[in-house]
Amino acid sequence: MKHPGIVILTGAGISAESGIQTFRGDGGLWEGHRVEDVATPEGFARDPELVQKFYNERRAKLLSGIAPNAGHEALARLQKEYSGKITLVTQNIDDLHERAGSENVLHMHGELLKARCLDCGEVSEIREQITAQSPCRLCDTKGRLRPDIVWFGEMPYFLSEIESSLENASLFIAVGTSGKVYPAAGFVEIAKYAGATTIEVNLEKTDGSHVFHRCEFGPAGKTLPRLVSQILTDPTALS
Repeated sequence: MKHPGIVILTGAGISAESGIQTFRGDGGLWEGHRVEDVATPEGFARDPELVQKFYNERRAKLLSGIAPNAGHEALARLQKEYSGKITLVTQNIDDLHERAGSENVLHMHGELLKARCLDCGEVSEIREQITAQSPCRLCDTKGRLRPDIVWFGEMPYFLSEIESSLENASLFIAVGTSGKVYPAAGFVEIAKYAGATTIEVNLEKTDGSHVFHRCEFGPAGKTLPRLVSQILTDPTALS
């Protein structure tokens, strides 16, 4: 087996193919809102009702018919059929990887379908709408629930686990990422330093494409099934 340890990082590009808008649009807006208002602790402190409403809308949209695409399904297939260790890391807050069949996904920026209590720390699954006064299911305190999303200025989740996997990886694949947001943008350098082969999968060339050993340009839904088949049948060809 050529690649005993594979680390895969997915970004907004793979979810965009399922109809989820990328994080930032023109002017630094996220679906019409200033990022500072809906994706920072300060914005939540200023106007929790606005923030809860914003994530309620995103949650409802995610649950209203958006489905995994062939890229998600290809990665789930790789997890199931590959005999080595697969570490799947995502910058996305949706659950499309899980719905496609992937397990143990490391959501470094949190999850849209979870809420966290600022008093007791309880993280709970959430599919209904919540308000600024919704109670915590564990401690019953009202007004202390927030989306379990890593906002600007906060530390991403699972960094130690991710770094350890990168240091032991023989293959690193980045899918649909801009290569501009740290610390994720630095993962390829960690993997390369550890001796891993690095592959970028993106619609087009990015500012970080030159760092990778190999680049595959095109929709993840078309590129990933082909790449996964190659890993499963002839992994030595990726070296």
